[in-house]
Amino acid sequence: MTKRFLFLSDFDGTLSDKDFFHVIIDRYFQKDAEKLYADWDNKVTTDLDYLTRLFQAIDRDEAGIDEDILRIPFDPDAKKVIERVQRAGGDFVVISAGTDYYIKRIFQHYGIQGVKIYSNPGVYSNRGIRLQPDPESRYYSEMYGIDKAKIVRDLMKDYEIVYFAGDSRPDLEAAMLADTAFAKGKLQGLLEAENHPYVPIGGFADIENYLLNEGEATGNGGH
Repeated sequence: MTKRFLFLSDFDGTLSDKDFFHVIIDRYFQKDAEKLYADWDNKVTTDLDYLTRLFQAIDRDEAGIDEDILRIPFDPDAKKVIERVQRAGGDFVVISAGTDYYIKRIFQHYGIQGVKIYSNPGVYSNRGIRLQPDPESRYYSEMYGIDKAKIVRDLMKDYEIVYFAGDSRPDLEAAMLADTAFAKGKLQGLLEAENHPYVPIGGFADIENYLLNEGEATGNGGH
């Protein structure tokens, strides 16, 4: 049976205002920050390899890393939107090329429940976070660890309407598959270059306003 609607969201830079890897660089690798950011921008290696090396090098105990995770600036309106979607009978799903290690902890901290997470598995190991992507997974991507577009294609078959929120290049193909794409940051220019329509957002408050105005996800029939 087809469900009414699905809301898919990226995590880093979308549900949060700052990527977790930025939090780590700015706290522990300040003297190398310029090179680390340049390497990321210039794609000197895959995103997956870059994050694997960086997260493994944090050099803190598990409690310390948990403290760092709570420094992620989580969007203050996100929980409200997630719960609104769920009340209205929709499913909220996170698709992230980061790791579920910090996403699960953030959701637990903010009391967010019932959200399925597709991301690179991660475990605490040797004073860092070890990513454990599965090369045998049907959603595996050498570049990112997970292929967001493949996940969206699979999931969207079960829903009448699909929303997607993202902010950067790994989100592009997935955003173009959705009925409505909410775009922050670099994703706006990438969608413009493809002549693909999108709803510009600065955060989840803008998404909430849009859904209310469209009569979607209000949980009370749109009134």
